[in-house]
Amino acid sequence: MMTLKHLLLTALTATALSTTTAVLAGDEDDVARGLAIAIESDKRDTGFADQTANMTMELRNKQGDTSKRNIRIKTLEVIGDGDKSLSIFDKPADVKGTAFLTYSHALKPDEQWLYLPALKRVKRINSKNKSGPFMGSEFAYEDLASQEVEKYSYKYLRDEVLNGVDCFVIERYPAYEHSGYTRQIAWVNKERYVAEKIDFYDRKNDLLKTLSNKDYQQYLDKFWRPDAMEMINHQTGKSTTLTWQNYKFKTGLTDKDFSRNSLKRAR
Repeated sequence: MMTLKHLLLTALTATALSTTTAVLAGDEDDVARGLAIAIESDKRDTGFADQTANMTMELRNKQGDTSKRNIRIKTLEVIGDGDKSLSIFDKPADVKGTAFLTYSHALKPDEQWLYLPALKRVKRINSKNKSGPFMGSEFAYEDLASQEVEKYSYKYLRDEVLNGVDCFVIERYPAYEHSGYTRQIAWVNKERYVAEKIDFYDRKNDLLKTLSNKDYQQYLDKFWRPDAMEMINHQTGKSTTLTWQNYKFKTGLTDKDFSRNSLKRAR
């Protein structure tokens, strides 16, 4: 990823400065600064090669009723493009064996497939339907793809302290025409260059959801990962919390572990 992005830095900056449709109110300095923050954030998360983790997904409705799902996540870093990821559902019994595969891309639509064991078939997710909810959660399909720098244009808004943490506040605008969002506002930790919070605005430009990343831990003396991610839907009152455990890095995963055939073999 970053090898390519370093080479593209000048071109990306020029593009951001000249492509101002989404950022007419911002000046060029704020656009360039927003892009620079995004690139630095991506740079600091490059080099993990691959990772695995266990994740618990807790769904909560407006009345406070909850249900949980246990999922294993595998991720492969792809140099020069977006990452590949595979999610395997272990519990409860009605979703056991369900598997979700994503090929993220920097400059073209992501590719995503869902294996449904009850039907014994692989379903491709339409690239125009990425705003739909993933497995009944408040995370959309597009939220689950790796967030490549080139997927957005950027604008620096201000500095702000959030929960005692000094942050850059940047606005980013999806380049993908079928995104479910008009814009996102991210609070980026100045020291670690990780997102502490992200507000998502829907196609009507109304606040839709807020993602809060909590209890970051550092791995391999470089990579920061949150222990918990909470997505609150302000329009429905529903929320989803992802709790992460057992992060492991550089485990030897390869492309063959992320083929479409691997969906049916997922255990």
